[in-house]
Amino acid sequence: MAAGDGAPFGVYVHIPFCASKCDYCAFATWTDRHHLTDAYLSALHVDIARAIRDGMPKANSIFVGGGTPSMLDGAELAAVIAAIPVADGAEITVECNPDDVSVDLLRHYVDAGVNRVSLGVQSMASHVLGTLGRRHDQRNVERAVGAIGTVGLPSFNLDVIYGAVGESLADWEHTVRSIVELEPPHVSAYALTIEAGTPLAEQPDRHPDDDDQADKYELVDDLLTAAGLQNYEISNWARSGHECRHNLLYWHQQDYRGFGCAAHSHAAGRRWWNVRTPDRYIDQVAAGEPTEAAGETLDEPTRRFEQMELLLRMTDGVPLDALDGSDLPGMVERHGDRWKLTRAGRLMANEISTRLH
Repeated sequence: MAAGDGAPFGVYVHIPFCASKCDYCAFATWTDRHHLTDAYLSALHVDIARAIRDGMPKANSIFVGGGTPSMLDGAELAAVIAAIPVADGAEITVECNPDDVSVDLLRHYVDAGVNRVSLGVQSMASHVLGTLGRRHDQRNVERAVGAIGTVGLPSFNLDVIYGAVGESLADWEHTVRSIVELEPPHVSAYALTIEAGTPLAEQPDRHPDDDDQADKYELVDDLLTAAGLQNYEISNWARSGHECRHNLLYWHQQDYRGFGCAAHSHAAGRRWWNVRTPDRYIDQVAAGEPTEAAGETLDEPTRRFEQMELLLRMTDGVPLDALDGSDLPGMVERHGDRWKLTRAGRLMANEISTRLH
């Protein structure tokens, strides 16, 4: 699989193991299959080697997500990362639970070329973490950021979630001000969403309130902007030069290859996803069989519509012919030959996207 004309190419590695399952999480993760870790890492090595043999290009970005990659042995995960060929200057990110982070762990990552970590903070209020089903100690966020500074990682992200029942506006302000004090170069702030099949979905009294989430979005936007981080996608803020290149690759519909169970891939309008469980992934790789579970090829109209949906969420906006912006006063503004969402429009992005053509 080759990226065309030197275009950016990304690699995603899925680590499906967790110590506990968060109440809102619908990802392909497991808390009872840690005995598969060694076999799973071996399968990743074999799968990556086959892809290289088949002509996989060098990666401009690698993202190791999950699950909880940081709960694995640092040297063993680093060996998987180091097996992936990279282009000069590649961005290499590992998702981490703050409780797992240590200087020693991060040094293993740095030795493998990792230059960015994403810390799953979610909240800096203990009762809110409990509501979300999170188990980490928020005090370890500060310790983890200190370790990042000690090893000299050039960039990191703090990931937070707003809208949990029981989280007051003051709680959320405390979380945002606390993370701002850590001087992150990148922050992702996501509205809590209800995913089918999760414990949260089965408890309507815990579902978030739209108006509450709108107030919290405006607050986080104000505080992060004042701290020098600019919104570049609805849920993401960064200092200049620290935007997540791997996510930008997704949002611009560029090519990427996913390794591990449930990992997704994309090449020239075709996307596919791997078998969902780590057991099946290990077995498929061992048997020399394809790990793909299913896939689809998008026709041009569908691909363009998805492209416009993604562009609408970013500060670049969409071409004038993609939207009748004159019918959306206060929601979009014209900038040259583009329509761009206002902050009020960002809050209504899903509804506005239905107007795209």
